[in-house]
Amino acid sequence: MSQYVFEPAARPAVPIEGEAALFPVRRIICVGANYGAQARGPGDPIAEGTEPAFFFAKPADAVVPPGRDPHYPSATELLHHEVELVIAIGASGADVPVEKALDLVFGYAVGVDMTRRDLQRAAVAIKRPWDAAKGFDDAAPISAIRRWSGAPPLGRIWLDVGGETRQDGTLDHMNRNVAEVICEISKLWRLEPGDLIYSGSSPPSSGPLERGERVVCGVEGVGKLEFTVR
Repeated sequence: MSQYVFEPAARPAVPIEGEAALFPVRRIICVGANYGAQARGPGDPIAEGTEPAFFFAKPADAVVPPGRDPHYPSATELLHHEVELVIAIGASGADVPVEKALDLVFGYAVGVDMTRRDLQRAAVAIKRPWDAAKGFDDAAPISAIRRWSGAPPLGRIWLDVGGETRQDGTLDHMNRNVAEVICEISKLWRLEPGDLIYSGSSPPSSGPLERGERVVCGVEGVGKLEFTVR
């Protein structure tokens, strides 16, 4: 029997609302520019939904489950928040048609895509990858997952910092809805149980966070997430 040279790290996991069982996280895939229609004018390819979807990733261990506070990351002086609906995948699928995409959904959660915005801007300016801007430790706070069947939520999504509302929108303004997001991602990667999809941030899409600030955010019908930046 094979043995490891050292004990493997514990697998990241997220609680499931009302259950003792945990949702083991396999990987995190994020959707870029999925609410551009609200913030951009006619003729813009993002606003009109004609720009191809694009995706990026965070490591599974970037997850910060509810009840634990994320730390302000090193190597940045411009940490930004982006509140998002998180899609938890509970079944396998590749090249999934839109009409079958919701069959892969286990449930939904509230998530925050944390970004080292200064590192991202610097990388974009010289056309280099911006993995370090998105995939750092504690970069993916998340609420408990609510099991869900049927049509996805379409209500309010919001985020407050220190009692001030910074983001406030509705899920029905996504450029690509939940089924379309799953369909597009499944063309690039085979989705498996344990995958989390951060589905994009409602505009205004981000804002700065300082050490010690309290974040409260939520998605109507799905849940609420609270944490302090340590």
